[in-house]
Amino acid sequence: MEKKDKIDFKKKLKHLYHPSLKEVGLVDVPPMNYLMVDGKGDPNKVVEFQDAIAALFGLAYALKFMIKKGPDAIDYGVLPLEGLWWSDDKEAFNRDQKDKWLWSLMIMQPDYVTGELYAGALEFLKKKQDLPALELIRFDSYFEGLSAQIMHLGHFSEEGPTIAKLHQYIAINQYRFNGKHHEIYLSDIRRAAPEKWRTVLRQPIKKGE
Repeated sequence: MEKKDKIDFKKKLKHLYHPSLKEVGLVDVPPMNYLMVDGKGDPNKVVEFQDAIAALFGLAYALKFMIKKGPDAIDYGVLPLEGLWWSDDKEAFNRDQKDKWLWSLMIMQPDYVTGELYAGALEFLKKKQDLPALELIRFDSYFEGLSAQIMHLGHFSEEGPTIAKLHQYIAINQYRFNGKHHEIYLSDIRRAAPEKWRTVLRQPIKKGE
C-alpha cells in the first residue's frame, strides 16, 4: 500500500495558525471541533492545569494513532495546545490576578474524529493511563467568527505589549470584543528557548454599535 503524506493542519490552516509578528490582521474563524477541559486558578500554581494538558495530549495522540491504524491509514500532526482565558471579575483579569482567572484548554481535532471515535479512545485511554483530568474532557464545537490576531514572540509573561497592540487595533477600527481572549501555543516550551516561543493571540470581535 502506498504511503500517504503526513498532514500538517497548521500549514493547511496557515491563516489561523501563522499570523504576522508585526501587524494585527483579521481572520474569519469557522466552527471547529476540540477536545476541551475547563478550569480555574493561576496556571502556574494549580495542579489541575498540568493535569488538563496531560489528559488532552494523551487523548489527542490516542485518536491520532487510531485514525492512522484505521482503514484509511490517515496520518496527521497533533495540533497545538490552545487556551481561552477570562474572569467573572473583569478588573481581576485586567490586573493579572491569576487566582481569579477562568480557562478552557483545548486541542483542535480534524474532521476524521467523530463522537464515536472520541468515546472509544477515551475508554481505551482510561484503562491504559492514570490521567485525572480525563473525566473532565469534552468533545465540542467552538465558533469564533470574525477575529483580530497577531503573533507574539517571547515568554508568556511578556505578552502585555502585544496584547495592547491587538486591543489598540480593535479600538481604532471601532470593533468590540465578541468572545474570550484566545491563545495558541505553537512552541514546545520544553525545548525552545523562551525568547523564541511563538503564541497566537486572538480576540473575536464585532462591529461597534
